[in-house]
Amino acid sequence: MVLLHVLFEHASGYALFAVKEVEEIGMLLPQVEQCVLNLGKFNSMVGLAAFFPFKSAQAALENINAISEGVVHADLKLFLETNIHQSGKKKATLGVGDAKIGAALQEEFGFSIQTSGVVAEIIRGIRLHFHLLVKGLTALAASKAQLGLGHSYSRAKVKFNVNRADNMIIQSIALLDQLDKDINTFSMRVREWYGYHFPELVRIVPDNSLYCRLAQLIGNRKELTDESVESLEEVVMDNAKAQAILDASRSSMGMDISPIDLINIERFSNRVVSLAAYRLELQEYLRSKMSQVAPNLAALIGEVVGARLISHAGSLTNLAKYPASTVQILGAEKALFRALKTRGNTPKYGLIFHSTFIGRAAAKNKGRISRYLANKCTIASRIDCFSELPSSVFGDKLREQVEERLSFYETGDLPRKNVDVMKEAMKEATDVAAEMKRKLDKRERKRKKREKKALQENGDANFDTEVNGESETSGGEKKMKLAAEKEEEVQAEEPPAAENGAGDAPTKKKKKRKSEAEEPEEAAVVEDAAEDTNTPAKKKKKRKSEAVEAEPAEEISEALVSEKKKKKKKNVE
Repeated sequence: MVLLHVLFEHASGYALFAVKEVEEIGMLLPQVEQCVLNLGKFNSMVGLAAFFPFKSAQAALENINAISEGVVHADLKLFLETNIHQSGKKKATLGVGDAKIGAALQEEFGFSIQTSGVVAEIIRGIRLHFHLLVKGLTALAASKAQLGLGHSYSRAKVKFNVNRADNMIIQSIALLDQLDKDINTFSMRVREWYGYHFPELVRIVPDNSLYCRLAQLIGNRKELTDESVESLEEVVMDNAKAQAILDASRSSMGMDISPIDLINIERFSNRVVSLAAYRLELQEYLRSKMSQVAPNLAALIGEVVGARLISHAGSLTNLAKYPASTVQILGAEKALFRALKTRGNTPKYGLIFHSTFIGRAAAKNKGRISRYLANKCTIASRIDCFSELPSSVFGDKLREQVEERLSFYETGDLPRKNVDVMKEAMKEATDVAAEMKRKLDKRERKRKKREKKALQENGDANFDTEVNGESETSGGEKKMKLAAEKEEEVQAEEPPAAENGAGDAPTKKKKKRKSEAEEPEEAAVVEDAAEDTNTPAKKKKKRKSEAVEAEPAEEISEALVSEKKKKKKKNVE
């Protein structure tokens, strides 16, 4: 009876292996390590009990995501329920490679889970010979399945990164710190290099960035004249300093410098100045990013200190999970463990020491204000992490509370209660959220309107193209058809000549009047169509007019007499 099963998760599916002679294998662990490389010996110890292939790549990705998170997927649950039967009081032993999924399986099924010892060596052998242990699976197919699943899993992990919003803040603050160190080192190098030629400039201009700009501007100190004072004043923004630089250049005890050395100094100074300018741009970028990701934390403690806290915690989510006591000493871990080891005093503050509040507090109140500030930082980070619309309302209110507490330590004025402050903040935050939502809706409506207008313009352009694509001959044909239809209607209304009698005289007269009224319209249509035709309409019109003129005048006079008689009879009646 097999008492030990080993579960192996592969890119192609789940596999369950039965291990024979459990006790002997457990005792002879070195022999197992040697037998792993030999397929024949390994096959005598381990046999395939069941295999469950994944139906698609999507199913494989779902199962591997569940395993990595320590969750029992429905496919795995069905597979184990089908193939592992527990009989008697003794629990079945299942060997797995990951302790996290092992704990989930133990909770789900009640198995006795084994993850170390001989199980690790058996899983190593299964991984090595898997394509030979499963029938119908080749090494090429197994490697392709592993490669495809690996790409899908990595792509999903990169997309599903909850910390992607604050990754840019972490990188920016790290680069900002590195730039500070580099600019300081390079500026000292410029000072030392240019100090051989103009040593007095260091005492007049102590600022590193300003010194590099002046070294780039001055060049050879012997070329400075009274006209150079204006350009110097533009850099140092002080007339007295500009005049002092000019006086010092005239009485300097520095050595002469060759043109080639001066060119190299100017080039290096230019690089340092450009780095300083880039640092300012990066700081502005960090400020804008913090206002989007953590506006309350930035409003409370400042953009740089807030970014350092996020970077040290690893993400804004991790910082929100920390208690206030951890945030207080964040960045002072070495001092904390040293104090615990030597039984000394633990540190009162870490990174939050760079905040202005602790520097403004008295020495006896630094620990109290740091504890209070850490508490407010924790609240601000949690609001930033879990709020939908970013706003700095709560950060401003929390900053006011810290200011009031600082003034309470100094003067004794009682601060406002936290409940009252939070009620005011909630009211303002609701108004700000409503205003932001209104702006977003307005922006969305404008965007949809622009898209609709663009679609209409594209449709009109396509319609104009189709219309313009028609040839001129088609227009001529339409005119010809219109003229022909009107002529056919007129001919259909005219009676044949053989049936013209005295009784039909009134109708003939009406038709004649109608034909005379329609004559100008038909003539205009025929003239328009004459350009594209060979005058068939003109011939038909001419025949029609000749037929009307050929009617005898006697019939017309008889018709007039008969109409007069009818009118008289009506009047008598």
